[in-house]
Amino acid sequence: MRKGRPWSLPLEDRVLLVAAYWRTNLTLRQLALLFGVSESAADRVIDHLGPTPALQQRKGFRKDTVLIVDGTLVPTRDHGVAEQSKNYRYSTNRQVVIDADTRLVVAVGRPLPGNRNDCKAWELSGAKEAAGRTTVIADGGYRGTGLVIPHRRERGQAEPRPGRKSTTPPTVRSAPEPSMPSPA
Repeated sequence: MRKGRPWSLPLEDRVLLVAAYWRTNLTLRQLALLFGVSESAADRVIDHLGPTPALQQRKGFRKDTVLIVDGTLVPTRDHGVAEQSKNYRYSTNRQVVIDADTRLVVAVGRPLPGNRNDCKAWELSGAKEAAGRTTVIADGGYRGTGLVIPHRRERGQAEPRPGRKSTTPPTVRSAPEPSMPSPA
């Protein structure tokens, strides 16, 4: 039995408030007005129930699972964590790992300063440990990490992989001659 003053909202509305907070870009003031509670009550509900629906990271993946990783810069005002990045904004680098089949997020790495490149952030954020030994596809920013990078020639490979088009530039063709005679 919970001691103290009862919540002003029933459990269903509190869960809905938390879902609206995480899924929309509404401020606490707007959420409080929407649910008919004070701003501080909305904040208490989010602090109390916010971590509850979060899923625990998977301990392992099926043998044939393929994951995709990419980093994103999240603008952040907290200069203790953030650093100026390539877009001159203070941001943090977040590594997001998704399942290639379901396209659901399976792991998000810890925030790192925005001036860290994706190779370093992959290892330091904990995303690498979360993926384990599963096959992971990444973009060209992850060269040298051992991840699968599509559309890249391996070292020493002269020809593109089978099934790819030629890498030679297209030939320039002359412009067609006009079919109408020019007035003389």
